[in-house]
Amino acid sequence: MTIGLEGFEGALKDAALELKSINRSETIKLVSNLDADGITAASIIVKVLERENFSYNLAILHQLKENFARDLASEDYGTFIFCDLGSGQLKSINKHFRGKKVFVLDHHEIQGEPAQNVTHINPHSFGFDGSSEVSAAGVCFFFARSMGEDNEDLAHLAVIGAIGDVQEKNGFKGLNRVILEIAEKKGKIKVERGLKLFGLETRPLIKLLLYSSDLEIPGVSNDEAGVIVFLKEIGVNPLEPRNRWKSYYDLSEKQRKDLASKIILKRKEASIPYAEDVFTNVYKLPGEKRGQFRDAKEFSTLLNSCGRMDNAGLGIGACLGDEKQKRKALKGLLEYKRTLIDAMSWYKANKGDPSRVTKGKNYIIINARSEVLATVVGTIASMITKNGDAGRDTFVLSMARNIDDTTKVSLRVSNNPAGVDLKAIVSEVTSVVGGEAGGHQYAAGAIIATEREDAFIEVAKEVFNRHTEHNKKKN
Repeated sequence: MTIGLEGFEGALKDAALELKSINRSETIKLVSNLDADGITAASIIVKVLERENFSYNLAILHQLKENFARDLASEDYGTFIFCDLGSGQLKSINKHFRGKKVFVLDHHEIQGEPAQNVTHINPHSFGFDGSSEVSAAGVCFFFARSMGEDNEDLAHLAVIGAIGDVQEKNGFKGLNRVILEIAEKKGKIKVERGLKLFGLETRPLIKLLLYSSDLEIPGVSNDEAGVIVFLKEIGVNPLEPRNRWKSYYDLSEKQRKDLASKIILKRKEASIPYAEDVFTNVYKLPGEKRGQFRDAKEFSTLLNSCGRMDNAGLGIGACLGDEKQKRKALKGLLEYKRTLIDAMSWYKANKGDPSRVTKGKNYIIINARSEVLATVVGTIASMITKNGDAGRDTFVLSMARNIDDTTKVSLRVSNNPAGVDLKAIVSEVTSVVGGEAGGHQYAAGAIIATEREDAFIEVAKEVFNRHTEHNKKKN
């Protein structure tokens, strides 16, 4: 096997030829993950299959558990395509899909070797880091491009997928950078510099500053009165003449510069490290009107909400430009936000209950049991790493129950410190307790038997403490 881009593209061309050789009378089963990366990955493959005149049937999963693999394999399809899952479940795929033609287009760490009937494309096999250099949507984009250069018009979906997979770090690297350049060349993405504030397109200015978790503004963040005073100081009325809340893009160029300068000044006065680091890349879709679908980061959040609320089909429709599906997806986003508000309210109400929320020097462990949707525990963990509850380099482990006597576990860490690999940590705990681990360096999780929750928590505490002590000795 040739390592590097040449080997990667060679394997993709071979895989594309295999797919093209399949009889068009056959219906293909497409299986993907439910997060933003999985939805964009599936959308790319859906478009490819449609352009190649294939019929297909789609299934969206949270995780490819053993029983799911068995049930899928029993369905009457001869060809399966897995996106954003499969590389960590090759043993199950090899076992249950004998006699089937299987394509796995994934970027997660590889566990096992594919059988002869499995065409397995994963960047790790070619020397690329699947957690930072290319997402599953990116792998699917390169596969699509191997099917035909006309599919380069799908590059923006891979950019959205990579952003949803938290691979954008004030720029892209590796294969993601190649994809971005194609998207820019095709006029599908425009990169601008903007403030590190989530919701530039959609949030009223007052909310934009109030909930500025990615950009700490002393005396303003999480302080509504402070926001009003701050805006008055730069001569900005948060209300339009007709009592409509003003947004960031309603400001004049001068007002935006004044806003940025004032934020930097506030941060300097509070001696915040890197006080001037307030700008980031903003990825815009030029073909979209102002709103949820124009900013790639906000688009990825909407797709994530579709998957978490069991509406992945709406997300795929939105990716493929269906206006009706877009409108429905926006309504679903409101429901998702309400679900998150309810979940965070539950967390705040139970912070003092050690049977539900356990705090240590370097960790917060939340066991919501059946009182929070299992599909949102990862989002809740991410929110807690940013809302001030978690100190620096604090692990946040959140758990909630599925309906099949299993529990979903998600692990995040505040500040994403170098040298921390959450996937390795979760894998270490599951190796002791049991369960199936998955994820990446900075976002990992597991599915465990519900009866093993307490055991999982105790082993996790030991691992967190040991990890912190090890890092202290290193530094």
